[in-house]
Amino acid sequence: MRSVIFVLVFCSGLAAAEESRLETLVVTASRHAKPLQDNSDSLSLLDGDSLTLIDHTHIQQSLARVPGVNFARGNGQEYLPSLRSPVLSGAGACGSLLSAEDGIPLRAAGFCNVNELFESHSEMARRIEVVRGPASTLYGSNAMHGVINVIGAQVGESEGVSIGVEAGPHDFARTRVSVDSGLKSGSGARADLSLTGDGGYRDASGYGQQKLALRHQANIGAARVRTSLAATNLNQETAGYIEGEGAYRDRRLSRSNPNPEAYRDARALRLSSRIEFDTDTGGNVSLTPYLRKADMKFLQHYLPGQALEENGQRSIGLRSSYSGYLGRDLQLVAGLDTEFTRGYLTESQQNPTAGSEFLQATIPTGRHYDYRADTLVAAPFALASWQATEELILNAGLRYETLKYDYDNRMLAGRTAEDGTPCAFGGCRFNRPADREDSFRNWSPRLGAIYRLSANSQLFANLAEGFRVPQATELYRLQREQTVAELDAEEIDSAELGIRGGDTGLGYELVVYAMRKENVIFRDADFFNQSGGATEHRGLELALDYKLAEQWRMQLSASYAEHRYRDERLLDGVSLKGKLVDSAPRAFGSSRLQWQPTAALLAELEWLHQGHYFTDPQNRHRYPGHDLLNLHAQWQFNSWQLSARLLNLTDEAYAERADYSSFGGDRYFPGERRALYLGLAVEW
Repeated sequence: MRSVIFVLVFCSGLAAAEESRLETLVVTASRHAKPLQDNSDSLSLLDGDSLTLIDHTHIQQSLARVPGVNFARGNGQEYLPSLRSPVLSGAGACGSLLSAEDGIPLRAAGFCNVNELFESHSEMARRIEVVRGPASTLYGSNAMHGVINVIGAQVGESEGVSIGVEAGPHDFARTRVSVDSGLKSGSGARADLSLTGDGGYRDASGYGQQKLALRHQANIGAARVRTSLAATNLNQETAGYIEGEGAYRDRRLSRSNPNPEAYRDARALRLSSRIEFDTDTGGNVSLTPYLRKADMKFLQHYLPGQALEENGQRSIGLRSSYSGYLGRDLQLVAGLDTEFTRGYLTESQQNPTAGSEFLQATIPTGRHYDYRADTLVAAPFALASWQATEELILNAGLRYETLKYDYDNRMLAGRTAEDGTPCAFGGCRFNRPADREDSFRNWSPRLGAIYRLSANSQLFANLAEGFRVPQATELYRLQREQTVAELDAEEIDSAELGIRGGDTGLGYELVVYAMRKENVIFRDADFFNQSGGATEHRGLELALDYKLAEQWRMQLSASYAEHRYRDERLLDGVSLKGKLVDSAPRAFGSSRLQWQPTAALLAELEWLHQGHYFTDPQNRHRYPGHDLLNLHAQWQFNSWQLSARLLNLTDEAYAERADYSSFGGDRYFPGERRALYLGLAVEW
């Protein structure tokens, strides 16, 4: 019934969508500032006012306002991603969408982390741009389902000092400080600092997080130079699944933590400098050299033996592009992206494995894996846009990307224990390949069109192909008899058609899409990494912003999609072909009703809807879905701002994520019950 109501609300917005104007400048879809109405991509924007009102403690709370995005929040700052896809977990999950800050990927190609957005400074972002659908032509591997680009505040945006403090339940406290010198003769500096502590709403599930962004801007000759340094640190106690059908409804059980020993520590450091200058012919050149460093360790509490994983990467790269006109009607964006990365991973187990004799014999203590892997990426690209007529814009793009792995195993190759002792039952679970090199070469073309129906509305269409190269862990962290992972790059073909527009009282975007994905990587019943999977994805997305009256505004972000298996895989004797992919609700999204009686006061009631979904590939078990209400308010008086957020207004018992395991049955990450957050900020 809730899905029916959601679809009715979804469709009711279509009747109002008749005329529009969207002139916001965006950068993610073309890598240069360009009006939204001149992009053929499905592109969503969360601006600074929206982010200030949401004031998220987890980035999922903001991304819930983007059609097609359905992140499943985990404990602390963890999450599982979903962008025009099921909620992605297991083999093939991370690296299916690209996470970036100021246009630079947070992680190197081949070394993704499924939670990597917690390394961005999204808590103090100026805006977040989301490209929905393949964006590999401009961003390469990992931008298969789209791009989430967190854009920080620039020097001179808000000259002066601002300080904000916030408190909430479970010992939550957050302090944010910004200092902006302003621009004087084109030069200036800015610093943004956020410090967060949270005791966690579940037992032994708190975290501490610190983030710092330093920015400097200057004009050096004819060049505009913007340099950024970003540093993040996260120390988190992790809570695991609770088990039992409907366990999330039990208030006591939902506060428990079966894995109090679990934790995650992560650090990241990024330095970049964007150098821009104009050419004599009116074009623009952008050069962005960058350095990236990340380290993480976490206890794999969800696996037998609970081994400790430690991984990291060191990268140096250059993103370059040229934007200019070749004649009056033909615009070209072209460039070359290069990157060298040195990554590492170790997995070690301190305590003997508990459980059956088989598990104890095949999962020994000591190191399981210890390898280094270097990658070299080179990718030329070009994107052309032709003003064919006054109403019609056509664009076409192409990228060729080559990525080479140089893998160095630092242990004995094969299935032995660390000291070479063989395991019983045919060998140890962990199989370490011998040193090797692997290369992947991929083309990613795209075609697009924009037809202006009027000054305020456009039809747009897009054909695109995206790809994702196998990640280092899928190639070199093998198990059982598999000594070589013969994996191909995942590929996705996408077609979409949409209409968008806006005027002073209405803004909208309606998109229908269809995608097919090949070479989907999965782990089979023998624990082999395979790439023979295939899926199809079809959906409808609506974003609506409608001013109901002088003081009232309604916003809607709605998605309806079906994600199905297309390959002939059998799981427990059941064919997956035609089955709905698990963790993929058909209907989800949010609606907001805003009331602003004065310029100083704003209140918003938010409805979040999550439709039911299957929790296993055979479609035998399911989660019924849920609906949540949140209340946001902020009051500005002189240089002070008071904010309040009452989340889960009706104290709903729900699951952030539901899953089914053949070992433990139904299991859940329980959602937080009613919670009140209060904040106070001042600037001068």
